[in-house]
Amino acid sequence: MVQLDNDCFAFGGPMMAVGPALALLAGRVGPVTATEAVPLAGALGRVLAADLVAPFNVPPHDNAAVDGYAVFFDDLAADGPTVLPVTARVAAGQWLGRPALPGEAVRIFTGAPMPAGMDTVFMQEDCRTGSAAGTDGGATVILPAGIRRGVNRRLAGEDVREGSVVLAAGRRLRPEDIALAASLGHAELTVRCRLRVAVFSTGDELRQPGRELAPGAVYDANRFALIALLTRLGCAVTDLGILPDRLETIRDALAEAAGGHDALITSGGMSAGEEDHVKPAVEANGRLDFWRLAIKPGRPVALGRVRDAVFVGLPGNPVAVVVTFLRIAQPILLRLMGAAAETPRPIPVRAAFGHKKKPGRREFLRGSLTRAADGTLEATKYPRDGAGVLSSLVESEGLIELPEDLARVEAGMTVDFLPFKEFL
Repeated sequence: MVQLDNDCFAFGGPMMAVGPALALLAGRVGPVTATEAVPLAGALGRVLAADLVAPFNVPPHDNAAVDGYAVFFDDLAADGPTVLPVTARVAAGQWLGRPALPGEAVRIFTGAPMPAGMDTVFMQEDCRTGSAAGTDGGATVILPAGIRRGVNRRLAGEDVREGSVVLAAGRRLRPEDIALAASLGHAELTVRCRLRVAVFSTGDELRQPGRELAPGAVYDANRFALIALLTRLGCAVTDLGILPDRLETIRDALAEAAGGHDALITSGGMSAGEEDHVKPAVEANGRLDFWRLAIKPGRPVALGRVRDAVFVGLPGNPVAVVVTFLRIAQPILLRLMGAAAETPRPIPVRAAFGHKKKPGRREFLRGSLTRAADGTLEATKYPRDGAGVLSSLVESEGLIELPEDLARVEAGMTVDFLPFKEFL
């Protein structure tokens, strides 16, 4: 069950800063505890529910890193080439089948187990082969001087040591993680169940794409943005469509959805106008913990609970929806999923623009990166700032994050740039 503390903030007071809001969320939201086993092929993007411990060394034995010849280093001449008889051949997946003997060389291939006792491998292109007189015409190899002991040998456990934690609980699994699990023999992994999230928009002006657009109406872009963002995050999404601006309708829809979902996300209806009914509808079924953040775009952002489901209310403007989802909603959802904290890493870059900003508020500008003539990365600001300019997200590479204490950006200053790929 979702866990939230019972205290809340008084409404109408000062707006909460983003940093304290995120710290508040970290303390109030706990993971949904259900787990399930899934095959490796279906584990991409899922959250690992328990530490994955290596049951054996990887590689399990010393092996050759190249195609060539395995030898005892102590058999090599110190001041010139060494000639040794080639007495056996070992390919990947094979064993020599006997102890190696001093004074012999073994033809070996990449990945093949090292013959017991042999410690060095010559690359085949560094060697010359021939036949040895007086040794029944057997093949010989001429090995050059100057090689180091142990070269071209991969040690057992060099990749993974037996008993070590190779993947920690809370990790969102990537392709390379799944490959590592497969190398340890796991056919399936225990992961957190997908977070069940219901999404709906509110507003009499909204229309479903594909239908006729009446005068004064607009197509609902927010819901589809949220569905895509949630799907990318690995959630199981229920689309509840568009709700009209009616308190009773919104109240009843929230109550019904809370019964079968871990989280509810809305866009629109979170301001204080006469047609903004989401706040009272939430309070009729649960509570709000906060609903105003010192952030632009996106001041009316709400966190609360509707019965046993976490509620996240996002603004109505499409840019504000995406920005507040990435910076506020996504951390909440990751905690509900049991995922380890994933803090986006900003890139400090030089500003190639000027901008006036209101102090006391975190601001996010849309922008892109360019390489200046002196080789320095510069952030350029998208020319239009409006929270409804959806094309600004499409035509930008990320967000320029301006802290609360900043009042003005001057060209040449250092600013933080958050690439959109940091939120994947």
